[in-house]
Amino acid sequence: MKLKNIILLGTIAVAGLASCSDEMDYKEYSNYDKDYVFNNFDNVVGFVTNIYSYLDYDYGFSGNGMLASACDEAEYSWRSGAINNFTNGSLSANNAPSEFGFYGGIREANFFLANYQNSDFSEYKLNKDYANQMARFNRLPYEARFLRAYFYFKLVSYYGDVPYYTKVLSTDETNALGRTPAKAVLDSVVQEMDAVIPHLPVSYATLENDAAAGETGRVTRLAALALKARALLYEASPLFNTSNDKELYHKAALASKAVIDSCEAYDHFLGNYTDLWGTDNWQADEVILARRIGDLNSLEKANYPRGLENANGGNCPTQTLVDAYDMKSTGKAWDEEGSGFDPEHPYNDRDPRLAQTIAVNGEKNWPSYNGTALETYYGGANGEPLTGATPTGYYLKKLLDGSVNITSATSNSKRHSWVIFRLGEFYLDYAEAAFRYLGGADATSPDLTMTPREALNMTRTRANMPEFPEGMSNDTFWKNYEKERMVELAFEDHRYFDIRRWKEGPQHANIVEMKITKNSDGSFTYTRQNVKRTWNDKLYFLPIPHSEMMKHTNADFKQNPGY
Repeated sequence: MKLKNIILLGTIAVAGLASCSDEMDYKEYSNYDKDYVFNNFDNVVGFVTNIYSYLDYDYGFSGNGMLASACDEAEYSWRSGAINNFTNGSLSANNAPSEFGFYGGIREANFFLANYQNSDFSEYKLNKDYANQMARFNRLPYEARFLRAYFYFKLVSYYGDVPYYTKVLSTDETNALGRTPAKAVLDSVVQEMDAVIPHLPVSYATLENDAAAGETGRVTRLAALALKARALLYEASPLFNTSNDKELYHKAALASKAVIDSCEAYDHFLGNYTDLWGTDNWQADEVILARRIGDLNSLEKANYPRGLENANGGNCPTQTLVDAYDMKSTGKAWDEEGSGFDPEHPYNDRDPRLAQTIAVNGEKNWPSYNGTALETYYGGANGEPLTGATPTGYYLKKLLDGSVNITSATSNSKRHSWVIFRLGEFYLDYAEAAFRYLGGADATSPDLTMTPREALNMTRTRANMPEFPEGMSNDTFWKNYEKERMVELAFEDHRYFDIRRWKEGPQHANIVEMKITKNSDGSFTYTRQNVKRTWNDKLYFLPIPHSEMMKHTNADFKQNPGY
């Protein structure tokens, strides 16, 4: 039987992961049967490498619209953009993006795990690198199990209950499956990580007598700890934890603590915030796992300020997000008494992450080749009523590489990598889980010795912001926690899911835009404009695509409520 009849096969990647390489090198193979795949080391490693190609990244979840524009982080500047279906009440099973593509990776992982033990490399036993090749080969099943678990985690995040299977199934068998409860799938993710953690290396750079020594881009022990911790936090959250079982938060806090402690032991630490994007972000000390995407400039074309050549505006940060950045000198919210906020100069003395994340009116050298200050005010070169100009008063900087030039005459491309797990997330995850379990910002227990407030302050102080003080009420802590998480993880695909797993959709549905006008004396007037968006509780999960619903023969395979 041909391989293409068993799995969804795009390209089988042969890994160019020698120490001199810093990214996976994909080469096309097609229509090979399993005897071909499992008959030599290169082919079998390449097969597993191809499963990595199913890892997600959000440089445009729906068209060029990011998930940030499906929540209160951003507003997409093109009204016809499909991402607006998330906020205008028109999302349906016929127009929603399908994330069922993760099943392609799951099928490949299942196929590999069902067949790898039949591999026969006996003819290579006399090769001098045989032992090293076998060391790498024997670890591949644990990589495949990690990837399969990650894909299931993502499917649950989007859909809740999903079909779950770990064997090679025929099309008819797959279509006869029902939907496994989300909790059971999340439990399986955690169990899989417990099983694979001992078999994954801390670092490929330090491997000895192993063909994978020096490789980059593959999953590590820290990545497995991270997936376990994130899955436990989701499982503990109200969307999935309908009985409010606080022990789930305890488990989540311990799992995040394990990530933090392991990062400390293996020299992963919080570095510069801006190290998290740019050409070499995958090498940042804080990064646990990143998907290497390659050289491109499409992200910049989609999001550079409208009015620049070939730039499309795209995902524009909201005033709602800007409001989350506190004042640097006082540490207070912009609208808090005594904050020091100046309404005529609203971006002065703000959390440094604002300037690192968001391009504002008057910004110079964004992108770096643009010698003209941005004019996001009404009638300005980059503002309304120009078609596709920012509706919020802002443009995106974070994730973009300002050295990428998209002009026709001098265009270039730069390497981009999407960060999947990084240390900063897990200080925040710990703060949330420990707070929910212990019941206070300054509480501790024998096994949770860092207070939620201390964990929350880790990303805050990294940004050179004043610490949150002791003695905060629970309401104040949670308000500050939500702001800090929104700021620290902006545009990293967390906010969309956070709002949903907290079941706080109605509270965060609407946004604020900033409307800027230029006065005759050259000064500017900044006017806040509230924008009402549509929220329906069906939006806690995506609809199962209509095309998928039509395939399934199981009578219990039901659409998500409301669609």
